[in-house]
Amino acid sequence: MHLDLNLLTALDALLEEASVAAAADRLHLSSPAMSRTLGRIRRVTGDQILVRTGRTMTPTPYALAIRAQVHDLVQQAESVLAPERELDLAALDRVFTVISHDAITTAVGPRLIAAVHRGAPNARLRLLAETRSDNHELRRGQVDLELGSAAPEAPEIRSETFFEDRLVLAVAPDHPFAKRKPTLRRYADAMHVRITRRGRLHDPMDDALAEHGLERRVVATAPTGTAALGVVRLGEFVVAVPERMCAGLVEALGLVTVPLPMPIPPVPLVGCWHQRYENDKAHRWLRERVREVLHELG
Repeated sequence: MHLDLNLLTALDALLEEASVAAAADRLHLSSPAMSRTLGRIRRVTGDQILVRTGRTMTPTPYALAIRAQVHDLVQQAESVLAPERELDLAALDRVFTVISHDAITTAVGPRLIAAVHRGAPNARLRLLAETRSDNHELRRGQVDLELGSAAPEAPEIRSETFFEDRLVLAVAPDHPFAKRKPTLRRYADAMHVRITRRGRLHDPMDDALAEHGLERRVVATAPTGTAALGVVRLGEFVVAVPERMCAGLVEALGLVTVPLPMPIPPVPLVGCWHQRYENDKAHRWLRERVREVLHELG
């Protein structure tokens, strides 16, 4: 049987992009050429691979079942055919884009910039803020690394838990909680500010309180830790924050932290990247710098 490995590369792009036009752009082909290639793939596999649903294309069950296997085959072929080269950090001229919550950027960003500059003077680092809604920057190659608390759902996104932090309560120095650890009842009755980019008033902490028959009084949400801590600085409000990630902000604003009145699971810091960078030496070097910086924080 005569095999055309170019079909595997095209199939990988089509399954990942779920779009003929986007796959064509990725492989530097015209849309008609990619459409013809999709036709060849359909004839070889005996499956439609992508079917139109309205204005979008949806992978078939067969396509979903083989997606990971196809990508692994393409990665293996590239590793076999590409020459092995040592990473020359002195000559590395690359822009790394990292997206994260503002508290993570504040805690990790300065150290990461310094570490990247020391190791690869010609490399540049772009630190971007989280957007309000989930997006596909990792899949599109617009972002190299995302740092947050949630594990990815998309199968083509790789992840690693780099760090774990514990939640504490940030309050003003003259707040009653600063002088005396709150009971569960007093904690629930306090005026809470939630940090959420989507404006959600409920989170797992409310579920934990509900188990004790209590309901938290959330009076406001803020999209960033900086904004929420600014509200707490006024004196009447409280906010739960990751202790080490927010330590610098808490100190800069003259606030204090106290333990929560109930056990809460630690907050993970998860790094996410697209599978195309799994074995990329420069990207692996960047991930190692992130690990080192978080080790210093820990």
